[in-house]
Amino acid sequence: MVKNNVLKGVVLVGMGASSYGMLATFVKKAYIAGYTTAEVTASQILLGIAGMLLINIFQKAKKGDTVVKASPKNRLQLIVAGTSMGFTSVFYYLAVFFKIPVSICIVLLMQTVWMSVLLEAIIAKKFPSAIKLASVGIVLVGTVLAANLIYNTKALNITGIFFGLLAAASFTATMFTSNTIATHVSSAQRSLFMLMGGAVIVLGFTAFTWPGTFNFEIFLTWGLVLALFGTIIPPILLNAGFPRTGLGLGSIVSSLELPVSVTMAYVILHEQVNLLQWLGIALILGAIVLMNIKMPGQK
Repeated sequence: MVKNNVLKGVVLVGMGASSYGMLATFVKKAYIAGYTTAEVTASQILLGIAGMLLINIFQKAKKGDTVVKASPKNRLQLIVAGTSMGFTSVFYYLAVFFKIPVSICIVLLMQTVWMSVLLEAIIAKKFPSAIKLASVGIVLVGTVLAANLIYNTKALNITGIFFGLLAAASFTATMFTSNTIATHVSSAQRSLFMLMGGAVIVLGFTAFTWPGTFNFEIFLTWGLVLALFGTIIPPILLNAGFPRTGLGLGSIVSSLELPVSVTMAYVILHEQVNLLQWLGIALILGAIVLMNIKMPGQK
């Protein structure tokens, strides 16, 4: 029974991570269709909130008073924490906008591995273990290979790389807050209030960069796809799967986002991915596994 529960968790986390992995390719397709970053981010977050609101209404109707309600303090905390989600979307989509290949954008986002180690060390005021330091070193080497920095430095847009790293930093903050704030509240409620916080940033960005026109057709085209694969499906699946797998196994399975994203870019966008890049991706995935392996005597 326990094994079946863990297996179900692996499937849920894997599907959620794969959903995230498809997202950047869809964003690129939306850009090709002529939509702006403001239109892409605004449609995704607003349709995501609408979808999550419907899920909460359905949950309330089904479970009634058994649903734990978020207190006003919890709601405020989640909304503030959700601003990091908004920054992640804006920075990540700007990286794609500045002509950084999707396969490299996801590699930049995976820098959350070493950023998480750094954040954990600062908060706990404890020096990282040798395994974590080794994992960080492997990630950095893997990043150099996966981003093709050895042979392709001139072709990469520095501004795009900068935004990609900012996206990783804000995503690190999102992962930290989502695992520490109001964890007793249902995942649907937590996702809804965090999306509201993200909407503040995204809509602020939309207003700041507004050219005077907004193509509302995106709400009926790519906006629906982006909301489903970026703000509705992944949180539900990951929040349902992680309690079954545990953080360690869940982190390993969620790294499926990387190969899925690169494969999508290779197959659908026809981006070139050479052997050294695949080796770099393998190193990053290996580092994530190494970081979550418990050594004898380790708690």
